[in-house]
Amino acid sequence: MTGEYFLLVCDDVPHDVVLTDPGVRVLDVAQVVHRLTGLSLWRSKVLATQVPAVILTGVPQENASAAVSALRRAGAQAETREQPGRIS
Repeated sequence: MTGEYFLLVCDDVPHDVVLTDPGVRVLDVAQVVHRLTGLSLWRSKVLATQVPAVILTGVPQENASAAVSALRRAGAQAETREQPGRIS
């Protein structure tokens, strides 16, 4: 019997939210990061200034898109990235 591997495709592919540039309003972006992650405001500011920074990992597409929209409204540049598929 030969081993066969299949890649299952589903609708809920996990995404990461990556902050690529905080822009000029770093404190506004840090407040959004604080709301999204639950980190302290100080840690959120540190995370916002060390780009590229992964803000959220393994979230559904809808949540990732909402987070990116919130970051962009605050003046940052952010993007969603699909997590690579894992074959076990």
